[in-house]
Amino acid sequence: MTGRFPIEDVSPVVACGRYPAKAVVGEIVPVSARAYREGHDALGCNVVWLGPDGVARPFTRMRPGEPGQDRWHATIRPDAVGDWVFTVEAFQDPYLTWQNAVTKKVAAGQGPAELANDLAEGARVLEAALELVPAGDRDQVRAAAKALREDDLPLPTRVAPALDLAPLLWDHPVRELVTTGEEHRLWVDRPRALFSAWYEFFPRSEGAIPATVDKPARSGTFLTALDRLPGVAAMGFDVLYLPPIHPIGRVNRKGRNNSLTAGPDDVGSPWAIGAAEGGHDAIHPDLGTPEDFRDFIAAAAEQGLEVAMDLALQCAPDHPWVTEHPEWFTTRADGSIAYAENPPKKYQDIYPLNFDNDPDGIRAEVLRVVLHWVGEGIRIFRVDNPHTKPFDFWHWLIAEVKKVDPDVLFLAEAFTRPAIMHGLGKVGFTQSYTYFTWRTSAAEMRAYCEELVAAADYMRPNFWPNTPDILHESLQHGGPPMFKIRAVLAALLSPSWGMYAGYELFEHVARPGAEEYLDNEKYELRPRDWAGAQAQGRSLAPFVATLNRVRRDNPALHQLRNLRFHDIDNPALLCWSKHDPDTDNTVIVVCSFDSHTVQWGNTTLDMPALGFDWHERFTVRDELTGASYDWGQRNPVRLDPYLQPAHVLTVRRPAAAPAPQPAAPAAPELTVEDVPAELSGGTAPTAPAAKDDARWTS
Repeated sequence: MTGRFPIEDVSPVVACGRYPAKAVVGEIVPVSARAYREGHDALGCNVVWLGPDGVARPFTRMRPGEPGQDRWHATIRPDAVGDWVFTVEAFQDPYLTWQNAVTKKVAAGQGPAELANDLAEGARVLEAALELVPAGDRDQVRAAAKALREDDLPLPTRVAPALDLAPLLWDHPVRELVTTGEEHRLWVDRPRALFSAWYEFFPRSEGAIPATVDKPARSGTFLTALDRLPGVAAMGFDVLYLPPIHPIGRVNRKGRNNSLTAGPDDVGSPWAIGAAEGGHDAIHPDLGTPEDFRDFIAAAAEQGLEVAMDLALQCAPDHPWVTEHPEWFTTRADGSIAYAENPPKKYQDIYPLNFDNDPDGIRAEVLRVVLHWVGEGIRIFRVDNPHTKPFDFWHWLIAEVKKVDPDVLFLAEAFTRPAIMHGLGKVGFTQSYTYFTWRTSAAEMRAYCEELVAAADYMRPNFWPNTPDILHESLQHGGPPMFKIRAVLAALLSPSWGMYAGYELFEHVARPGAEEYLDNEKYELRPRDWAGAQAQGRSLAPFVATLNRVRRDNPALHQLRNLRFHDIDNPALLCWSKHDPDTDNTVIVVCSFDSHTVQWGNTTLDMPALGFDWHERFTVRDELTGASYDWGQRNPVRLDPYLQPAHVLTVRRPAAAPAPQPAAPAAPELTVEDVPAELSGGTAPTAPAAKDDARWTS
């Protein structure tokens, strides 16, 4: 920092500035700092922004926050992907100092003789402002300066034109003794980094034919999986995530339900990567050719779907790396290569990489593999178990990939300790899996989401009700209403959410003693009768499509930082809202956590968080039923898990009560309440201001 005034506690800053904070193009990013000065002269603050193109954006004036706290606030909206730099500046504001002094002195009854020096100082400040204001406003400033110097004019006439300039000189201040704070970085991604709806399916299951007594199993292919794309797109998803598409190892291949012995028709886990046909840069021959994969990506794009690939840095025992680079693995005392373990779980079909033996070699090869797939058109990677690899490796890899293509996104699949999950976000991961699945009460969910909002500068959550590895007991026993409840929570609490295929069919049968599916698709082909289920009313797809439509149509749901919770007097219910001031779009959600019984509750809404005064009323439309209601601060709700376990309400403002414009906070330590009535023309202003009857089936 260089200059006169202290500038402290700047936000957003991640890990003391070691890593950049995060935002997306078009996102409203709050910036704040603590700045103060000696004495009573007015202080001003602003933010200076330098875009990734090296061009400075117009500075943003910061406004004072809570009185007495010396905290200053502004918001910016980055307009390009890349590495941004911002700096907070503090300065002496001679106009506000003059305004404060002269209004108080006039209010105290002082006349022109006593104010001679003040009037001359005001003229000096305005003359300095002439080169700072837009050309079209200079005549007004020049006239105000001249009036201050006219001794033969009445005092109110001399002062009023200068006081009228407060809004103009707030936006174009005279800045003296400018203090420049430290530079801070902000990495800005494309909007999908924050707002996305993911769907996961196994291409090999789409169009697959299971083995029969007289015929072997036949895998689905990229070609047969094309038939599933319209169904995924119709549900409103925009990211299609594929498990690993590489050759699967044959050595130690797992059988059905993770059994240690594989039969001749067992296809193995896609996460056991590598065989004689190739490794991480190859495609499983059963799925098709590289050309087939390119055609699949193109067909998905035509449906509005972006394909995400799995990046799993682990190897089957017969992966080419095992023979070509044995130093990349851990050798045990008996000379064997260590397979992966998470005691008591054992993964005999997977060898983890050891990044300490040849870090440069591993880094170069992994970068080559990732850039290979980027060259094939992949811009999103879901990274398997990143918490088992070095953090400095991820920091390096993500930065290197973004040098080639800054639009590449990385989702961290890490269900581990909070510090590690947050650390992965800090080092560069675009999105993060979360503990959402295990937050099963309203109180737990509220506390966890508030924690995530507080970490929004570096960690973007992606909520998943299920994955191929996780079938929570709430879904095992909660019936179809719980599937609706968890979808509402995932889709409307977080800007990004996802679900694994089969969720819309209410698949809920678990392997005994495990929190995972029986007949797990990780180890076998699982073709599904999508059309038949929907025709028979056994599909949640229409409900999911409605949720994704509501998400898409309401800009407030595209954000994370605007999540606000509201009180409700039933602990089985959760009430929250999201409000976008730019579009005046507001969504209120009330959701039950009880999938078995009807629940009643009464809301106590935080009306200012919705853009209303405490006494106002408004109309809400339930996007799930089409019904409209008259609401205010307190509202009764009734949620029936079988008919409607949630209200998803969009706010309609009364035509006679347009959205209030946000008032600019008052400049620090300025008051004009005591200005005489004869100056009323020149008072110093404040600082510028469908019901789904799907049955529970196995």
